[in-house]
Amino acid sequence: MAVIALAGCSGAPGVTTSALALLLSWPLEPGRRMVLAECDPDGGAVLHGLLQGTLGDRYGLRNLSVAARKGEFGDAFWRQLIDLSSEDVKRESPRDRLLLPGITDPAQAASLGSVWKGLSVAFRGIEAEHGHDVLIDLGRRGAFGPSGVLAEQADAVVVVVRNTLRCLQAAQARVSALEERVGDVGLIVIDEGPYPAGEVQRVLQVPVVATLPYAPKDARVLSDGVEQPRHFTKSPLMKAARTAGTLLVQRAAVRRARLDPRGTIGVRGEVTRAR
Repeated sequence: MAVIALAGCSGAPGVTTSALALLLSWPLEPGRRMVLAECDPDGGAVLHGLLQGTLGDRYGLRNLSVAARKGEFGDAFWRQLIDLSSEDVKRESPRDRLLLPGITDPAQAASLGSVWKGLSVAFRGIEAEHGHDVLIDLGRRGAFGPSGVLAEQADAVVVVVRNTLRCLQAAQARVSALEERVGDVGLIVIDEGPYPAGEVQRVLQVPVVATLPYAPKDARVLSDGVEQPRHFTKSPLMKAARTAGTLLVQRAAVRRARLDPRGTIGVRGEVTRAR
């Protein structure tokens, strides 16, 4: 399975919404889980977006810095996860689509200096020990600075862009810097503008892995917690996200095989007990 980091850039919002669409539509094999970790140093959006503040700030990334200092990181990690599985799914296979909420105040990022590397090892441990997939939401800044280790250790790094002139222009420097830092960067294109995938690839010099439709009404279900329309899970956005999930896993597997043809990559992480 895979550890995949999603990053954004100035002028191209949509990373967290895309990550949630992927989480909720990810093709899971029986017994597997998907973990989405909000690791944006500018702050997470799900607690007060999709979840509408119903859980307060009792869960999340900031609590792990305290646990790490106490040597309780592994146990604390699983306690910070929120189950986002649908009610129908929960009855059959509970806790298979999990969220680690991000910080609620950018000032809290200063206390996470020792947590980022621990998380990168932990995500490897989850993937290696349990075969679960991990999706990391790095926001616009998280692929650089102290949290950049999460991008460096991921199986694949994908930048979310919109195919408008403004967004592509804003993405050029960020994509180029990421390509230099981690290599093999891919793109998820939100199809808002006029430029086809081939033109996006030509401009940014990296491949388009998947495309998601520009669907503001459906996106608001994920970004703002508005009521789901009927058949939301079968909407074009969620269908495209399911296809994108399959393509991302394939890309991660190819990159891992190229970097480690003998299959020796895999670090025993601190987080080994799934609760």
